[in-house]
Amino acid sequence: MKKIISSIILLMIVFIIMFSVNSYAVLLDRVDVQVDKTTVRPGENVTVNINFGENLGAYTANISYDNKLFEYVSTDGGTANNQTDKVKVVYFDQTGGENPRSSMSVTFKAKDDITTSNPTEFTVTLEGMANNDASITFDDITTPIIKNVVVEPEFLEYLLKLEYTGDVIENEAKDMKISYSSSSGRYFSKARLVASATTPDGASVQLIGIDSESLKHDIIQSGWGDPQGYEIGGKDFAQVLDVQGTFSKKGAYTITLKLIDRENSDAIIAENTVNVTVSEKEGQVQKPEENVGALTPENTKPQEQTPEIQDTTKQPNKLPKTGTNIYIPLGMILFSLVGAVIVNNKK
Repeated sequence: MKKIISSIILLMIVFIIMFSVNSYAVLLDRVDVQVDKTTVRPGENVTVNINFGENLGAYTANISYDNKLFEYVSTDGGTANNQTDKVKVVYFDQTGGENPRSSMSVTFKAKDDITTSNPTEFTVTLEGMANNDASITFDDITTPIIKNVVVEPEFLEYLLKLEYTGDVIENEAKDMKISYSSSSGRYFSKARLVASATTPDGASVQLIGIDSESLKHDIIQSGWGDPQGYEIGGKDFAQVLDVQGTFSKKGAYTITLKLIDRENSDAIIAENTVNVTVSEKEGQVQKPEENVGALTPENTKPQEQTPEIQDTTKQPNKLPKTGTNIYIPLGMILFSLVGAVIVNNKK
């Protein structure tokens, strides 16, 4: 009996000792993770900041990242071990609770050779957390805390142009160039060029281009290229289309060019409006009025004409001959005298 009582007393002493130390696990639900920028340019740094919401004397943080887009730079708040696509940061306050931390951070750099838009994310988990004197331990955070970022170049707007040289004449095909370009163009997988026009009353206009398969496209009527769109974008991107513009009447025309995104409900990527002035054709014969110069059966037959022979020899100051030729009466008198002599001799 004494042995049983002694065992009970011993167990009570052990329990008293165990629970006399105020050490237990609790949920740390005040952890906040932020990134200092959500769009990162090639060569720029981005920092992942972790605020614990509590002073901690010990913790291990795991920050995962895409090593195709980022490279590890530095850590503030612990000893870091870069494991290719994850940085593991361990902290333990060796002063016995005099130097706890309420936050930490890890900095990454976006790689310089990135040319496209790349959505990505950082994920954070925490374990081994305890307060400054280790009297409280906190539950591990195993469900990743995710922060999204985009790594992309600084994209510049697309420039749309319609260019030509010289005058535009009605009903004459005019060589023109349509171009769209950007020194750093955002990528679109289903972009398309379309155009519209305002014209004088009763006039029409065509902008005809021929693709690599020798197919003609009237850009005003049906747009350019594959109806589902095509890829554009990148560094120093440019595309130039040789087209022929034909305008049916003289006057003022307005051509509106648009780049649209077929993948995004035809949202406008870029737009430009160009004014074109069309001139009348020189030497154009006006339509004859009624009964003036009209052709009839009587005057449709060709008429013979005697060509005039002109004296091309220049004779300055020479006046044209006028009056009667004196040699004609003298010849008649002489002819009469000869006739009288012949008659007299016969007698």
